[in-house]
Amino acid sequence: MPNATPSKPPIRLTFKTRPQDTAWPDLLAMWLEAERIPELDGGFLYDHFYPIYGDSTGPCFEGWTALAYLAGRTTRLRLGLMVTGNPYRHPAVLANMAATFDVVSGGRLDLGLGAGWNEEEASAYGIPLLPWGRRFDQFDEACRIIHSLLTQTTTTFHGEHYRLENARCEPKPIQKPRPPFLIGGGGEKRTLRIAAKYADDWNFPGGSPEQFAHKVAVLHDHCAAVGRDPAEIALSTHVLAGADVAATAAAAAGMVGAGATHLCLYFWDNRDPGLLGRSVEAVRQAIG
Repeated sequence: MPNATPSKPPIRLTFKTRPQDTAWPDLLAMWLEAERIPELDGGFLYDHFYPIYGDSTGPCFEGWTALAYLAGRTTRLRLGLMVTGNPYRHPAVLANMAATFDVVSGGRLDLGLGAGWNEEEASAYGIPLLPWGRRFDQFDEACRIIHSLLTQTTTTFHGEHYRLENARCEPKPIQKPRPPFLIGGGGEKRTLRIAAKYADDWNFPGGSPEQFAHKVAVLHDHCAAVGRDPAEIALSTHVLAGADVAATAAAAAGMVGAGATHLCLYFWDNRDPGLLGRSVEAVRQAIG
């Protein structure tokens, strides 16, 4: 008998909530509802101190602090920031945060990483935001340092931006060899090359299926250049999830058709937890 055609792996389905312009009980209710929906594998917040949509003077919860609380209120969902801005925390500090979070959450961290871009909040706080080229050099170094600290007994690193001498990070995370790195961004020359080297999941911030497919092709070219199997990298994208669940489902199906293996449903309004279930059901029917 001929060999059966191998089945495609299931599409990973996660969600994301905005920590800006929201009452905390509303955001928490979204996460507690998501915990009850088995098709949702995990959830994300973003990592900014100012709102990044609309009025930047409004309220915005700090991502890692909020995520730690949500880890304590859930037991099943994986958790992460999509994505952590590298300039905001020294990579050694972030590695220790990630290791602790992974332990206290029972091994549920997805470690989102990005080069950073928000000039308004960086300028307001006096956080250095380097020119683009040097910023990506800095980010590349940070990925190497975080990986080493999470997997090796000691790390010594002499780079242009960071210097570590016999540095330790203990306890180590529960997940082995480390929590998965989710690298976000669509820059074809630097972001996608860094993703090819370090990412377990690459996230496309948003755009059309055609744009997504093009970025995937560029990512795979970078994988070939660095000797990485592209099958090792999940391909994720945001899918805006509004009141029109049919539109959400159609957008999700378009991204799956373009090669996405991880859909992150992005909810901008936290006042209707029931929208989670309705959206998930519509998306599941659309993608099969």
